[in-house]
Amino acid sequence: MTDSIPRRVRVGLLAGACLYVLGSLASAQAETLDFRQAVDVALRQNPDLMGVQAQMAQARAGINQAEGAKMPKITVSAGVTRTNDALNAFGIKLSQRQATFNDFGAGQFDPTNPNVLSVAPNSLNYPGSVNNFNTRIQAELPIYTGGKLQGYLQQARSMLMAAQAGDQAARQQIIYHALQAYDGVYTARAFKGVAGKALEAAQSQVKTVDSLFKQGVVIKSDLLSAQVRQEDVKLQQDQAADMEAQAMDALHVVLGVPLNQPITLGPEVMVTLPEGDPNAWVGQAMERNPKIQALQHQIAAAGGKIEVARADRYPQVGAMARFDTNDPNLGFESRSYTVGAQLNWTIFDGGVTRNAVDQAVAQRMELQAKLQSEQNQLGMQVQDSYRKAVDAANQVKTRELAVKQSEEAARIVSKRYADGVGTLVEVQGAQAQLDKARADLIMAKQQVNLQRAALRLAIGDLTLDATQPIKPLAQLATAQAVAAVSPSNP
Repeated sequence: MTDSIPRRVRVGLLAGACLYVLGSLASAQAETLDFRQAVDVALRQNPDLMGVQAQMAQARAGINQAEGAKMPKITVSAGVTRTNDALNAFGIKLSQRQATFNDFGAGQFDPTNPNVLSVAPNSLNYPGSVNNFNTRIQAELPIYTGGKLQGYLQQARSMLMAAQAGDQAARQQIIYHALQAYDGVYTARAFKGVAGKALEAAQSQVKTVDSLFKQGVVIKSDLLSAQVRQEDVKLQQDQAADMEAQAMDALHVVLGVPLNQPITLGPEVMVTLPEGDPNAWVGQAMERNPKIQALQHQIAAAGGKIEVARADRYPQVGAMARFDTNDPNLGFESRSYTVGAQLNWTIFDGGVTRNAVDQAVAQRMELQAKLQSEQNQLGMQVQDSYRKAVDAANQVKTRELAVKQSEEAARIVSKRYADGVGTLVEVQGAQAQLDKARADLIMAKQQVNLQRAALRLAIGDLTLDATQPIKPLAQLATAQAVAAVSPSNP
């Protein structure tokens, strides 16, 4: 049947199928990963977050364990025994309700013997081997523990809340690191763009100088200097390309994906300033920062540990109920029960309890000191991040003006040199100043984002809602053009 299809048609079908598959692969690779999706990937695969979730699971298990300690403890046991030990053999017979007078040596009792009371009964002292099958059900209930169980429960609950706060802190840290890596790629690409513009300027400069040299206007050293400048800029372009590759590798690491997996980024993002009064942000940070909350819960857990240690100073009271069966063969014939209560009170333990309490108190004091230190540093971090964010925003405005001024200066100096008035040193100096102004503008824009993110991280408010995508200039220009010709606009 294949032979009935012309060869040209078969080749066309095969080529179409290949193009379809390649098109599908290309479209799959062209799918972008915007910042929200990047954070979602990082949250799913980050090992730090998985470790915090494991801590939360441990804390929940600790709560269940502390709650379960209040309930009765019920155990079931079964065992078999064979012995000819005099005491145990007689006790087993009693438990089996099978003791007889003959077990006391009644067969050897002779009332006519004046020394009969001194006769050792063989059946009592040298019994034969006896078997016993024992089944037991026992329930134990703590009645009063001196606050130990309550201390365990307080400790477990506080550790759970500390782990939950740690989970929030870890998530915000992941968002911060993802932003650093994501924004780092765009920053590297911006530097690459600056290097590209510098290369274009250097190539144009070489053409200009070469033309002037051929006309006899400039000397050969100017041409060599321009060529050296061009090669230097090529090296800078290679370095910028390496910077972009390194930034992309860093993003792969943050996301937890293989380095060879292709990633196409979505639009850039901008971090907004938090709402409210900057003077009130320090107070908000003390209340909402998850690291501070985690430390506060750890202090509460340390208080529970103190209560656990102090409980050993007080009596421990518990109740017990037990049901037994004993039988020489496998069965449940002889039944018995036992109920009771017991009080244990350690009067003297050589200072073990006192030192345990002192140790727990010292641990809580250590955590309190750490909390005070973290709060002091947090207040400074909030103020410092805010000042740096404002300073970076002001620098952006200044750097934008500097770029415009440097562009105009480079244009004028280049024209003067082309007219034979200026020197090549002036041209290269103006171009270097322009390159620096462009690089400074890129760094200032990056610092705005990072410092705002650091501020929100300190306040405990770094979420995806704090970021907004930035439309590319081409898309923005298209949107403005569409809006301009829209019938709704006059």
